[in-house]
Amino acid sequence: MEDIKVTARNLMEFLNESPVNFLAVKTVRRHLDAAGFTMLDPAARWQLQPGGKYYLVKNSSAIFAFTVTTEGPDAGFRIISAHSDSPCLRIKPKAEMISDGGVVRLNVEVYGGPILYTWFDRPLSVAGRVVLRGEDPLHPRTEIVKFDRPLLIIPHLAIHFNRAVNEGNPLSMQKDMLPVIAIVRDAAEKDNLLLRTVADALGCRVDDILDFDLSLFDTTPACTVGLDDEFLTSGRLDDLSMVHGAMTALLETSSTAQTRVMAVFDNEETGSGTKQGAASPVLAQLLRRIVGCLGGCEEDYLRSIDKSFMISADNAHAFHPNYAEKYDPTNHPVVGGGPVIKINANCKYMTDAESAAVFRSICDKAGVPCQYFVNHSDVAGGSTLGNILTSQIDLRGVDMGEAIWAMHSIRETMATKDHAYTIAAFKTFFDL
Repeated sequence: MEDIKVTARNLMEFLNESPVNFLAVKTVRRHLDAAGFTMLDPAARWQLQPGGKYYLVKNSSAIFAFTVTTEGPDAGFRIISAHSDSPCLRIKPKAEMISDGGVVRLNVEVYGGPILYTWFDRPLSVAGRVVLRGEDPLHPRTEIVKFDRPLLIIPHLAIHFNRAVNEGNPLSMQKDMLPVIAIVRDAAEKDNLLLRTVADALGCRVDDILDFDLSLFDTTPACTVGLDDEFLTSGRLDDLSMVHGAMTALLETSSTAQTRVMAVFDNEETGSGTKQGAASPVLAQLLRRIVGCLGGCEEDYLRSIDKSFMISADNAHAFHPNYAEKYDPTNHPVVGGGPVIKINANCKYMTDAESAAVFRSICDKAGVPCQYFVNHSDVAGGSTLGNILTSQIDLRGVDMGEAIWAMHSIRETMATKDHAYTIAAFKTFFDL
């Protein structure tokens, strides 16, 4: 198994480089390019070679990488899926709002389901995609931008004005979550304040900016905590730790018995219902094209799918020692206890007994522990990529993740050794 501290450092570097979904994909691309992967144009005719290494980007926010089998078109696939997005605050168009004293706030919208109060009183900045005017109206230019210094903060109301704040504090997404960014001398200065800042960063004119997908992020870097650095804390562990694990496993394995696939979708936090989400046909179309490029037909594709297996990698809830009553009494994973198999009797996960047994066997072969998560029966759980993907592709597979605290907080926490355990299991799966 890889050195735990080295693995933790690599994960923290990845997280720091990936404050939003677009930067996560850009970071993955950089690693794939360095490893000799070839980027594919979905509009071109593909010429895939057995043993070749390729990747495809969708919407600048989803990425699919694979190494082609040498065993023929019906050999099957080994897939690890994850997602690039995390709950956050996204900036609305015409965002500037000026108040008394010339204080400028930005109008933002909540994306996904964040723990809102964790966003207060933190140094925040802006990153994301900017779409620019191009020669072809149907294909505008796209740039990725990230401001490395803190630009914003969402200040709390002082306790003196809300004495009951520690007894429960209902928040308005429209009123309470607006970050401040500047003080201006007059109302005219606020006009296009954000766009002027973005244009300066990109070296373009404000008029060239047609639209943007910009989000806020916490500028505090990932770090380890604990007497022996037992814990790793950062934003976006859900689900970028799984993206990093899948990428590492793909780059550090070599089997071509089946086509190895890393599928990183976007928009899982909002239901996966986009063209780059797990509910779209993007993965099914990719797998079908791979089979076709190897000379296979529809029958070969269907046979290939029947031989395949997918690990749906999305993080799990770790047992919180302050809230034992919230967890199932016999199936609550702990931090440091290894990868977590996620089970739900109402089929919110794709796991069944057979696929759980497969993953347990993989962990056994890798020499790492594994554990189970089952919801407390009085609390409804969420769903993830696995069961959504099975509506598109008839795949065997398991839902799993790393056990983390404070899921959907601006800062989540996990055990450092769990990531090394997960990578070992992923590499074993790819190299079977």
